[in-house]
Amino acid sequence: MADRRAQLVSRVRGTLADALGAARTRLFAAQTELTAGRERLTRVRRAAAEVPERVGAERDRRLAEIDERHAARIAELARRAADAARWEAPGAAAEEWSRWRATPAERSEPPGALRIGTLGIAGAEPVPALVPLLDAGHVELSGADRDGCDAVVGALLLRALGRTDAGTVRLMGYDPEHLGGGLAGFAPLGTAGLLTFVGPGGLGRLLDDLVEQIRRINETVLAGEHSSLRELAAATGRRPEPWRVAVLLGGDELSRHERGQLDRVVRTGAACGVHLVVRGVALPDDPTVTRVVAEPDGARVGAPPGLPVRLDPPPPAPLVTETCRDVAARVNAGPAPTPFTDLLPPPERMWREDSATGLTAPIGEGPQGRPVLLTLGDYPPHALIGGPSGTGKTNLIFTWIGALAARYSPAELEFYLLDFKEGVSFARFAQGRRDPSWLPHMRLVGINVNTDREFGLALLRFLAEELRRRADAAKKHEVTKLAELRAVDPTGRWPRIVAVVDEFQMLLAGRDVVAREAADLLEDLARRGRSQGIHLVLASQDVRGIEALWGRPALVAQFTLRIALPKALRILAERNDAAQSLPRWHAVVNAESGLPEGNQVARIPSASDWETWSGLQHRLWRMRPQDAAPARLFDGDAIPRLVDAPDFRALTSGDGTTRGPVALLGEIIDVQARSAALRLPRAPGRNLAVLGTRVDEACAVLDAAARSLARQHRPGTARFSIACLDPDADPIARALYEELAEDAAWYDEETVAELMTETADGLASAGDPHYLLLFAVDAAAGALAARAGGRTGLERLRGILHDGPERRTHVLAWWRGVARMRADLGGPAARTDQIGAWVALDTHGGELGSSLYPGTGGPDWYPRPWRGLFFDRAVHRTGQVIIPYGPSR
Repeated sequence: MADRRAQLVSRVRGTLADALGAARTRLFAAQTELTAGRERLTRVRRAAAEVPERVGAERDRRLAEIDERHAARIAELARRAADAARWEAPGAAAEEWSRWRATPAERSEPPGALRIGTLGIAGAEPVPALVPLLDAGHVELSGADRDGCDAVVGALLLRALGRTDAGTVRLMGYDPEHLGGGLAGFAPLGTAGLLTFVGPGGLGRLLDDLVEQIRRINETVLAGEHSSLRELAAATGRRPEPWRVAVLLGGDELSRHERGQLDRVVRTGAACGVHLVVRGVALPDDPTVTRVVAEPDGARVGAPPGLPVRLDPPPPAPLVTETCRDVAARVNAGPAPTPFTDLLPPPERMWREDSATGLTAPIGEGPQGRPVLLTLGDYPPHALIGGPSGTGKTNLIFTWIGALAARYSPAELEFYLLDFKEGVSFARFAQGRRDPSWLPHMRLVGINVNTDREFGLALLRFLAEELRRRADAAKKHEVTKLAELRAVDPTGRWPRIVAVVDEFQMLLAGRDVVAREAADLLEDLARRGRSQGIHLVLASQDVRGIEALWGRPALVAQFTLRIALPKALRILAERNDAAQSLPRWHAVVNAESGLPEGNQVARIPSASDWETWSGLQHRLWRMRPQDAAPARLFDGDAIPRLVDAPDFRALTSGDGTTRGPVALLGEIIDVQARSAALRLPRAPGRNLAVLGTRVDEACAVLDAAARSLARQHRPGTARFSIACLDPDADPIARALYEELAEDAAWYDEETVAELMTETADGLASAGDPHYLLLFAVDAAAGALAARAGGRTGLERLRGILHDGPERRTHVLAWWRGVARMRADLGGPAARTDQIGAWVALDTHGGELGSSLYPGTGGPDWYPRPWRGLFFDRAVHRTGQVIIPYGPSR
């Protein structure tokens, strides 16, 4: 029992010991876990204490990043806004005043908005604050800051002037409080008519005028084809109307009528280029109105509350004045011409027009930007152009010729151009050394013919002959007009002819034969030329040129197309003074004989400078037909050469065997480059006398005659006896002698008598042709006066002159005066029949007398340098003006 108890106690004790050990173990584990928990708690508490600080730092970092990105974004947006503003308002529209200068936009480029200040954005570059005005809307200024409002007005007006071409912005000022003082800096514009002031009480008239301008532009300019002038300019590249900016600076309360007109301008003005800049006048609500409120603490732009803007200072007064003076000066000097290429058709459309019923081409653009057309046909048939020197007459002729030549091929149109004033500007139409091209339509160009009225007369004779030829063809085909003739004779070549005569009054000057015949031919061509496609264009810069026509009303009446350049007189009708106020590069075109109702104002492009014209001429030249020949160029200041003469180049050996050889003496003043020819058959009187004291010209006539004769004979088949009796003529005579070589014999004052004796004695046996070339034969009177064999040398000379031609011996002699020739032929009463032809140089017509020239009193001949009057009894009824050929070498 005790053991059992002991065992039980022992077991209990063991169990308790185990329980105590387990309890202690669990206690230790719990204490350890408690310690770890406390440590975790401490760490958690410590970490919890650190979270707000870390979160705050992260928050601050993220906020800083957001602020940085926001600032960068704002800066980028500001940069883009500034770039957009510079694109929208380039150059003068937004440049700062320190660097400002006028920079007009291109013709088709809209002027854009205008700067009045900047948008203040922290941390970003300033962005220009822009206000739309030209072609866009109106501006209303208000607020207590009057200086700020004045600065905006000055900035808008100056930038508008600097962004547009001179003269395309017109200002109207209404300033009843300061009587225009608010716009004083722009006063220089008034000298060019670009600034007008309206006095107190004139606001109603100003608004009425603006409304009328809007109505006119809508009806006649836009005409339903375009919604605005801006759209028209973008479509056509032209702006036919200026911008009109009315600046209204305060005033009394508007009347009901004024308020109604103001509302109309606001609603419809922007599309027509009519704009308002107002201060102290309330404008109605409209999308086109931009409101600027200027207060001492800042300005705002746009509808309330508005965009805050820092206004620019007013433009410097010297800058305003200098700019306005420059604009006025350029306007007073006249607008720049439009590009000549604007008048030309596209290359693929060139030479596509038909001239059967007439010629039509633009000469420039009208006030509405539409081309002003010129027509030559049955009506109007002919044109008269007038304008003082320097007003652009030559340029207008170039423009008209170029516009026609680009539309009509050479088969449809031919030009004949004659310029009586000095100068070579028209020479570019013909082939030249500088430019081998020529205008394919041009058949004749005459320049520097101010002293050669005979050339103008020759042109009129040529046109009269062409008129007769066409009239005969029309009669043959039983038609009356060119269009009908071309229809029934399609294989014939019947182009329309346009003859342009610049300074035509030279033809009609004086009361001589040339003037009378020229006037008669002009009248006939003007009256009958229309039906056969021959059109005259007469131009003059001198009012006397126009007055020369008034004595022939039948002639003037044919010129129904009148073109008056600035300040032209007597071109238009008596009470039509439209040309007096024309600016430069403009002309009044009138197809109603100058009556005021026919006026059209055209802006003429620049076509006469070398580069402008050269491009068109080269294009047309490359298009020319294969058989096209260059135009005949007659230069009154140039001396032709024998070797270049077509008639000389055509001569060959044996030409003179049938009808007799031909001596070429000079170039005829004629449309064709023909030579004055003296035929020397075996007939009485076929001798030549050259009369005058000019050595070079007299020698040139004999030299050309001898060289042309020698060209028609084979070597050894003709004799040339050259007698030079004037030392000044010796170089030319010697050169001729050396040229003729074995066929020539030389004689001087000591041996000339032997020449007469040998020649006179040899007349009995007619052998080879013999030509006596006597230079200054009258100088040998002493040597020829001596008798030998019963006769003097002069008597033998007379016998040679009388009998020689029938025996193929011809005398070509130079006498230094008519009296000297008569003395050598036997005295004042001597017959001159043996002199069948003569060339008078510095010998007046009265000296030639009736014995050398048919009729009484002699020919109408007034000597001038390097010209001669050629008369052949066997051919001519009147003398023929020639130009002696220059040196052949």
